[in-house]
Amino acid sequence: MTSDQQEKNDNVNDSQETSNELSFAEMMNETPVELDFHEPGEKVSAVVVRISKDFIFLDLGGKSEGVLAASELLGEDGNPTVKEGDTVEAYFLTVERNEKIFTTKMSGAAAQAHLAEAFRSQIPLEGTVTKEIKGGFDVKIGAVRAFCPFSQMSLRRVEDTSQFVDLQLAFKIIEYKENGRSIIVSHRIILEEERQEKKEELKTTLQEGMTVTGTITSIQPFGAFVDIGGIEGLIPISEISWGRVEDIHAILEPGQQVEVAALKLDWDNDRFSFSLKETLPDPWQTVSEKFEEGINYTGIVARLADFGAFVTLAPGIDGLVHISNLGGGRRINHPREVVQQGEELEVRIDSIDPEEKRISLSVPHIDKEKAKRKEQFTKKKGGQKKDDNKADYQRFVDKKKKKPSGSMGTLGDLLKAKMDKK
Repeated sequence: MTSDQQEKNDNVNDSQETSNELSFAEMMNETPVELDFHEPGEKVSAVVVRISKDFIFLDLGGKSEGVLAASELLGEDGNPTVKEGDTVEAYFLTVERNEKIFTTKMSGAAAQAHLAEAFRSQIPLEGTVTKEIKGGFDVKIGAVRAFCPFSQMSLRRVEDTSQFVDLQLAFKIIEYKENGRSIIVSHRIILEEERQEKKEELKTTLQEGMTVTGTITSIQPFGAFVDIGGIEGLIPISEISWGRVEDIHAILEPGQQVEVAALKLDWDNDRFSFSLKETLPDPWQTVSEKFEEGINYTGIVARLADFGAFVTLAPGIDGLVHISNLGGGRRINHPREVVQQGEELEVRIDSIDPEEKRISLSVPHIDKEKAKRKEQFTKKKGGQKKDDNKADYQRFVDKKKKKPSGSMGTLGDLLKAKMDKK
């Protein structure tokens, strides 16, 4: 090889090395290296990129990956509940053999080994409620025993506490003492966090007037509380039925599922009200089909007011008998003088106003008594025939004639008697 050829080859090699160096530099500029650090207990959102028999591999973004145990996301049928491309939320535990280990909740030996870290980072733990003890429950996390007070097991008081025994539930450690020999856990915190997440979702979707499904949680004298999942609100007693509700327990009971309409949503003050009757047919929409003006019906006196009596003709349909129509022609001070709440009363419909939801009533038997008294008054005043009047006058004259003379007579009679004696 000549010197010219050797020089040429050296130039080619130098050019290729320079080209390679430039390509590597360009690559570094285009894809900067990101050092992705996570604190133990940090919660992240990651995309499932691969699923194996034992592990689920996660894409954390920024060329960073992590793994979590596949057993954490298995369904009852033994198959994973997620697929590639799904997004999951997990907690960072530690780095082992250059792999970032994550968990959705710790259980078994993993939980036992990371109890202190779970307490500091508030990572959920899976535990089994083994038995009921004084003041709460005995919970087993791996081989470690923990205590869960009654107040920390549910969002509200539960009468039958035995229903929690033998259940596997998620807990958070709220107290960690004596190097793990004294541990207090809470399931309620998990429920509150889930509830808060649902509440945030409802803020963007739920609007006043919308119909939702809920569960009755408690009954009070003034109404019933309903949980629609994320928020709990009140169904006032006036919104339970179109008719008057005397006993809420006769209509609703705790645990019952109902359809309700959102009446008022006060997110700032956590005050929510719902209506059950708004999801039921409005009886006033068909009132003209069921009732007719001028016809008598039998109703129940629902309540008394100073100005009259309200009578229920059908559930949700009340009419008013004004106090002036209750006295039978005489003045009364209060409807209770003639009618009592709960008694049956025959009434006549005088007028129906479906738009204003008003029915005016009167009492038929009182009207009959008025007519009878009017007829009697008319006869006494001038309803007799002339012949009857003449006969009455003749009887009066005859009576005067037959009357024995027990008086002294007139002055003329006295003078005549005196002259006769002379």
